[in-house]
Amino acid sequence: MTNPHRFSGKVAFVTGAASGIGRATAVAFATEGAQVAILDLTENALSETADAVRNAGAQVLVLACDVSKPDQVEAAIGRVIETFGSLDIAFNNAGVENNAAPVAAIDLAEWDRILDINLRGTFVCMKHELAQMVRQGSGVIVNTSSGAGVRGVAGGASYAASKHAIIGLTKSAALDYAKQNIRVNAILPGNIETPMMDRFTNGDIQKAIDLEPVGRLGKPEEIADAVLWMSADLGGFVTGAAISVDGGWSL
Repeated sequence: MTNPHRFSGKVAFVTGAASGIGRATAVAFATEGAQVAILDLTENALSETADAVRNAGAQVLVLACDVSKPDQVEAAIGRVIETFGSLDIAFNNAGVENNAAPVAAIDLAEWDRILDINLRGTFVCMKHELAQMVRQGSGVIVNTSSGAGVRGVAGGASYAASKHAIIGLTKSAALDYAKQNIRVNAILPGNIETPMMDRFTNGDIQKAIDLEPVGRLGKPEEIADAVLWMSADLGGFVTGAAISVDGGWSL
């Protein structure tokens, strides 16, 4: 059940917010009382998300940024602090899918592209988020890994490597900051109804449905619900966890 006051007075920062899981989570935070900063590559890509956040009754800050570029990330998080005064929750969701290929056929530039955005981008965001959370004495971070973070994916070595690494990064950061009132967890979505899934399957969504034991794709809002639980006091004793929300896909 939605609680319109659960995040009142809180500031939530969502990367990869232009569509899919990021958009659904930004809107969910807004619906439950948070002020929301949304980030993606361009401001134009964020226009629909920004409208949805405003319609949910929240103040929104729109940020254009390449998460693999440390100077851009530092500037973006600086704007969050300047605008809202704090950073209570960070959902590091920005990521891209790989071009399918067996390992020996992966172009080095393609490998670097996936790791730069998915892994380096998550690390760079965390680096600056954590610095602010230490200063203010509290915070919650949720990183988007994947079911591919706990199993192999034929033709998807670079993506799976990046998502496995995010889990290790999450667990290590959780230990680093456990005594500083900062929790760090990872969410592992399965096959979800998103533009990324459309691209990954070349529009043949049935292929993804067939992989799901529950017989359907997940909805972005179902991932958002889990992220909000992990970010709220209800998840207050949870840190260093990698929580699968995937309809049984990774079992």
